[in-house]
Amino acid sequence: MSYMREFTKGLIKENPTLVGLLGMCPTLAVTTTATNGIGMGLATTFVLIGSNIVISLLKNVIPKSVKLPCYIVIIASFVTLIEMLMKGYIPALYKSLGTFLSLITVNCIILGRAEMFACKNKVLPSVLDGLGMGLGFTLALTIMASIREILGAGTWFGIEIPYMQNMTLFILPAGGFFVLGCVIAFINKLANKKPPEKLGCSGCPNSGNCSSACEEKGGTK
Repeated sequence: MSYMREFTKGLIKENPTLVGLLGMCPTLAVTTTATNGIGMGLATTFVLIGSNIVISLLKNVIPKSVKLPCYIVIIASFVTLIEMLMKGYIPALYKSLGTFLSLITVNCIILGRAEMFACKNKVLPSVLDGLGMGLGFTLALTIMASIREILGAGTWFGIEIPYMQNMTLFILPAGGFFVLGCVIAFINKLANKKPPEKLGCSGCPNSGNCSSACEEKGGTK
C-alpha cells in the first residue's frame, strides 16, 4: 500500500467535495467568508482523523449489525470535543459557524470514509486517508469562500481589498451555486487531464503505401 497515495488522493483526484460531490450543505452554507471556510474545513479534518483512528482500532470489535450507530456515536464524540474547544478558544468562529458545526456528525464525507476505508484498514493508512480527505475538503471550502468573499464583499480574511467593486450576488445562495459549479468544472478538468496521444502512422489505413514519407516525418509504421 502506498502511504503517499492514500494521503494525496483526497486533495484533487478524489476530492470529496469537488469530485465526489459530498458535503454540499456546509460547502454552500458557510463559504461566505474565507475564515468560515477554513474553520469548517479544519474542524471536519479533526473529526475525520479522530473517528478514522477509533473506527480502525475497533473494526474487529464493532458488530456489523450496529456499525452505523456506533460510527455516529464515535463521530459525535469528536464533534462535541471540537465544539467545546472552539467555543472556549475561538468563540467568534464558533458563533459564525453555528449549527453547521454540529452537523459535522452526519457529514457524508466522514461517514463515507468510515464505511469505505477506516473499517477495512489499519490505523496509519486510515490516518493518512482522513488527513488527505480532510485537507481536500478544507481546500475546496477555502477556495470557494475566498472567491465569494473577494467578489462579494471586497475583502479576504476580513482584510479590505483596495479598488474592489463589490458584487453582492456572490455572497447570496445563487452566487454560491455559481462559484461551486465553476470550481467543480475546473478541478474535474484538472483531475481528469490526460497526456496528449502520440501521433503516428500505426493507425492509418494507408500507412503501407507511404512508408518512406512516414519515416521522413518521424512517424512509426
